[in-house]
Amino acid sequence: MTYASAERAALCDLFERLGPEAPTLCAGWTTADLAAHLVLRERRPDALVGIAVPPLARYTASVQQRIKSRPWPELIELVRRGPARWTRLIPGMDGAINTLEFFVHHEDVRRAQPGWEPRELPAGLVDLLWKRLRGAMTKMMLRRAPVGVILRRADGEAAGGKKAEPHVVVTGDPGELLMVVFGRQEHARVSWEGDQASVERLHAANLGP
Repeated sequence: MTYASAERAALCDLFERLGPEAPTLCAGWTTADLAAHLVLRERRPDALVGIAVPPLARYTASVQQRIKSRPWPELIELVRRGPARWTRLIPGMDGAINTLEFFVHHEDVRRAQPGWEPRELPAGLVDLLWKRLRGAMTKMMLRRAPVGVILRRADGEAAGGKKAEPHVVVTGDPGELLMVVFGRQEHARVSWEGDQASVERLHAANLGP
């Protein structure tokens, strides 16, 4: 089992436990909305582009709403089964496109519930998240940051961020740093170092995809 498939399975188990009306960190979305988004992402390429292209957003929203209207157990099963079978035949594709997506959305559901605490992640997953944070993805995710950003693990190792002054140093475990760069700053267990104005601007910024 890959880390992507493990996160998918854990998220589906959480869906089953919480039901379709539970809150998530995705603004305005319940668990049913999030599940419908995941099905659309993997099974409706005709509607996928509307996620990023505003003129097509209405069509995407209508398709997602139709998917959401399916019975809840059926919707969960569609998420659990994943994309078309042929995509699974391409080595490494699942890990490349789904590990971060399902990790973050799993946390979107977990952290929207009362009393949540960070999980103890497998060492291999921690290393993988850190590797991704050190790649080009992070610069793209932080492109709207109003200040410079340095990401730092608790052990002191730093990853690329955004070069600008003034800057803020964000310190935490890789999973927590990933939540920051995906725009979940308010729900990440990290520390912020920098002048107060810069920290506040970064904390409130619209980061992520």
